[in-house]
Amino acid sequence: MFKMNENYLKLPGSYLFSMIGKKVNAYAEEHPDKKIIRLGIGDVTQPLAPVVIEALHKAVDEMGHAETFHGYAPDLGYEFLRKAIVEKDYQARGCEIALDEVFISDGAKSDSGNIGDIFALENKIAVCDPVYPVYVDTNAMSGRTGEYLEDLQRWSNVVYMPCTAKTNFAPELPSEEPDLIYLCFPNNPTGSTITKKELQKWVDYANKIGAVIIYDAAYEAYITEEDVPHSIYECEGATSCAIEIRSFSKNAGFTGTRLGFTIVPKALKCGETSLHSLWARRQGTKFNGAPYIIQRAGEAVYSEEGQKQTKEQINYYMKNAKVICEGLMEAGYTVSGGVNAPYIWLKTPDKMTSWEFFDYLLEQANVVGTPGSGFGPSGEGYFRLTAFGSYENTLEAIERIKRL
Repeated sequence: MFKMNENYLKLPGSYLFSMIGKKVNAYAEEHPDKKIIRLGIGDVTQPLAPVVIEALHKAVDEMGHAETFHGYAPDLGYEFLRKAIVEKDYQARGCEIALDEVFISDGAKSDSGNIGDIFALENKIAVCDPVYPVYVDTNAMSGRTGEYLEDLQRWSNVVYMPCTAKTNFAPELPSEEPDLIYLCFPNNPTGSTITKKELQKWVDYANKIGAVIIYDAAYEAYITEEDVPHSIYECEGATSCAIEIRSFSKNAGFTGTRLGFTIVPKALKCGETSLHSLWARRQGTKFNGAPYIIQRAGEAVYSEEGQKQTKEQINYYMKNAKVICEGLMEAGYTVSGGVNAPYIWLKTPDKMTSWEFFDYLLEQANVVGTPGSGFGPSGEGYFRLTAFGSYENTLEAIERIKRL
């Protein structure tokens, strides 16, 4: 008789955004006359940049001719894309990253979940609280998080690093030493950031205790303040303790085309074993690479015109973020985020729980956001709105909220 992975049975409920989707769909069916504005899931709404579309069309045409047809992609990804990444994302910021330390993938979500494959189950993880659920859920699926303590809404074998108003929604070094540390800056869901000096403390700490930092930089393109690092490799010593994950979803609108990459430096070792070689082995066995046409589209993002056009999209979303922040503050809400990230983190009013506020906004304003408790225990009493809607819908949503 076969046996299943019982770790899945320990997971509380369904994935956060699936739960939200079910609630919203049920409400929409009961109220077909209502216009629902969705500012919950971090999915982009602007079309792909013209230069990206042009690259896609050209690559599709190439696939129609024997002499330019491409089959399986190289294990690491095509060199034309990896070269653009190294030059524009790293060398331009003084980071020494080699071509063969870049692994092209189908997105940051996949890599942040799959990276656990190369680590032993007895490793203890540390996560920001609140946290992007994928970090915790994928470790739970592997059996690394212990038991779920429903009354505390946390896992028994996870080190939680509270990110509260007292800490400006940034984590402090944990009192209990972890083996794997998940950091995300600009942060999802709070929109918070830390300075290069503060990030250096984490790098020094990880090197001191022999931990690995898994650094999610999916939102680095939204950084506006000068002292906020775009990459952890801007910090001295980071190549010996950090893996960096990035995405094309938010900076270039690739949520529907799927493209990302992970940096695993060869200097990052466990004893004499290189994690770079382990990740290469994992990817070579379980992944056949992102499609050629999508990688050509990714290359176009790094062109001069691509940088200009995607920057315009980022500015569009950050204009939305400003509308949300200013509108909510005008309505008396306590708000953070929205400066270096497309996420706005607000305190729920009148001591409402985050799910109570979700229902209140949906029913009274027909606006969808994300309950903070879905991101972890410290998210209770908070709520996330995204700036990824259209400008018109964003304006209307905030006006509805202000009328409540």
